[in-house]
Amino acid sequence: MSKLSSLHLRKVYKGRAVVKDSSLEVNQGEIVGLLGPNGAGKTTTFYMFVGFIKPDGGKVFLDDIEITKEPMY
Repeated sequence: MSKLSSLHLRKVYKGRAVVKDSSLEVNQGEIVGLLGPNGAGKTTTFYMFVGFIKPDGGKVFLDDIEITKEPMY
C-alpha cells in the first residue's frame, strides 16, 4: 500500500517562517484535510507536500523513497 509522507517541512518567505516543522503521513485511500486560521500555512504545506513548491527544510517521501528534490513530472 502506497503512502506519501513528509518530515519537518519548513518554508520561509521574506525572512518570515510561514511553515515550521510540519510532518504529515497519508496512506493510499485516505482523505485528509488541513485545518487552521488564515495565514497558518495550510496552502504552503500542501504545496510542499505535493511538489508545487520546494521546502526550505525537511523531506518528502513516497513509499519511504525521498522525492523532495525530484521534479514534479
